[in-house]
Amino acid sequence: SKKKGLSFEEKRARMMEIFFETKDVFQLKDIEKIAPKEKGITSMSVKEILQSLVDDGMVDTDRIGTSNYFWAFPSKALHARKRKLEELESQFAESSQKKEALQKSIEKSKIGREDTAERAALKEELAALRQKKEQLKAEIDKYKECDPDVVEEMRQTNKVAKEAANRWTDNIFSIKSWAKRKFGFEESRIDKGFGIPEDLDYID
Repeated sequence: SKKKGLSFEEKRARMMEIFFETKDVFQLKDIEKIAPKEKGITSMSVKEILQSLVDDGMVDTDRIGTSNYFWAFPSKALHARKRKLEELESQFAESSQKKEALQKSIEKSKIGREDTAERAALKEELAALRQKKEQLKAEIDKYKECDPDVVEEMRQTNKVAKEAANRWTDNIFSIKSWAKRKFGFEESRIDKGFGIPEDLDYID
């Protein structure tokens, strides 16, 4: 089956891993080499992903001489994200309160009244607030995606899954080896009989 590509937010999270895991300073050309090899991010999208992280204050950058350098340390990034999350959550709460007040105004305006220009304007503003609320929620989720704790949890989950997969692969190889010794079966016959892929191997 065709391998599914990484989403924009998955690429952002993986690029943040490069900075958090190494705690180093890079030039763009360095990240363009590291990201495809270690994180599966296509080299053509590295610049766009990196710029989005700089724009969001997740990655710091400075020009020294003729070169631009990029870095992001977990402690600073975490504090920046917390401030951004608090700001977004405050806006979200304010929008929710305003939406509720407008909803009440609309309900009140229905009592004994026909449609009015004021009611139409309130409905329009309510629709805009609903859209803003969804945008803020999406942005909150985006920042949570790059939280160092979330990145670390993803890394640990991947590590456990990889170890489990390799452990089962090891068990399969052991059973195949035992069957060949015990019954003299050919390896291809064992693979076919038990539906074992010919290219079964450990995950790097």
